[in-house]
Formats: sequence, structure tokens, C-alpha cells
Amino acid sequence: MKTLRLHILRHGLTQGNLDGLYVGHTDMPLCEKGRAQLEEMKQQYRYPDAQFVFSSPLKRCLETAQILYPSLKPMVIDALTEYDFGEYDGKSAAELHEKSPLFDRWLRGEAGVKPPFGESNEDFTRRVCSAFARIVEGLLKTGTDDACIITHGGVLMAILANFGLPEAAATDWLTPSGCGYTVRIDPTLWMAGQKAEVIEEIPLSTQEQADRYYDGWDYYPDDDDFDVSEYV
Repeated sequence: MKTLRLHILRHGLTQGNLDGLYVGHTDMPLCEKGRAQLEEMKQQYRYPDAQFVFSSPLKRCLETAQILYPSLKPMVIDALTEYDFGEYDGKSAAELHEKSPLFDRWLRGEAGVKPPFGESNEDFTRRVCSAFARIVEGLLKTGTDDACIITHGGVLMAILANFGLPEAAATDWLTPSGCGYTVRIDPTLWMAGQKAEVIEEIPLSTQEQADRYYDGWDYYPDDDDFDVSEYV
């Protein structure tokens, strides 16, 4: 069986991102700045090729897919939708600290605590991980070389916190809009422990980088030509 390279990307900027709001199931489109930023990044850097694109059903992901992979029709996976923030959706952390007695407990990750009418951390993780595992297993069965998932920041962090090597906390995988990571999935390693090696930060800064995949973890932020912090 072939080794699979799977590129996991966060959608472009929305107005909610610019305003510092929790935006989950609200179907917010890309803002004008987000569209322009993706077009600029596509021109200046290189997003990896892909045979297939999987996407959350929300507009901000589908619009990102259209900009970055216009020749591919996204395969929509409902379970790749962002966290259901319930009553927290559309509100800022400052507002919730003041008005919601549960917010701080939820933010600390207390088991069973969830936003009113929202999703618990456990349910979210279960949903996302199950979807990712199904995608990987399907791609391995078909012998696919490269595919892309365009999803949300929370989904990306949950995937890499649970499947990624090196192992790291979810917050360590936080990435700016329009950015993400390439993981390499070896069928033997996947079948043994469902693990994926994180090998590259994307988009890629040069054609030479695009043509090279590291043999191991080689991500040194201070040495990268492409600095995602420029786009925070």
C-alpha cells in the first residue's frame, strides 16, 4: 500500500475571526480581506497538489476550496464542521467571561462541561476523529497519493492532537487562517496505532520545498522561509 500525504488546511479569514468571536456552526462566509489574503498567499507561496479535496459543508471552507483548488469539486463531510458553540456562538471571550458562569470551566476543559445547547469537548473530539479515520482508511484503500482537507481551526487542532506525531497538545497546532500542515500516513503505522507523521507546514515557500518531503519531523519555526505569524 502507498504512503499517503494528507494536507489539512484551515479556511480563510471571516469577519468573525477579525472580530475575535467564537464562530462554530454559524455559516459565515469569507470576508473580503480573507478572500484577498488567500489569493495573495496562493500567488506568493505554493499549496500542495491534491487528487481529492474534502471540506466542511460551511461556506467559509467551500469558498476556500474554490480559491485554492478551483479545478476540484470538494467532497463535503458534515462531520468536519467546526465545534458547536451553542449559546457561545457569535460572542467574544470577554463577553462570555462576564456573562456565562460555565465559560471558564469549559475553557479549562472540564469533563462533561459544554456551552449551553452546544457540544461537549468529548463529543466534538469523537465526531472529528471518527470522520478523519474514515477519510484516511478510504484513501489508503484507493491508493491515493495526495489529498486535502479544508476545515476549521478547532477541527484541525483536534485531528493533530489525537493522530499527529510528534504528539502535542491541541493548542500547539493552532494555525492562522489559510494555513495548515501536511501529514504523512504510512499504512503499517496507521494500522498499528492510527498515527500520522506531521512533516510540513503549508503553504510551501518555494518549489524546492514543494518537491521535498522530510524523512522525519523537521519543523523549526525560526528557520522557515514562510512565517505563518505574518498572517495572524
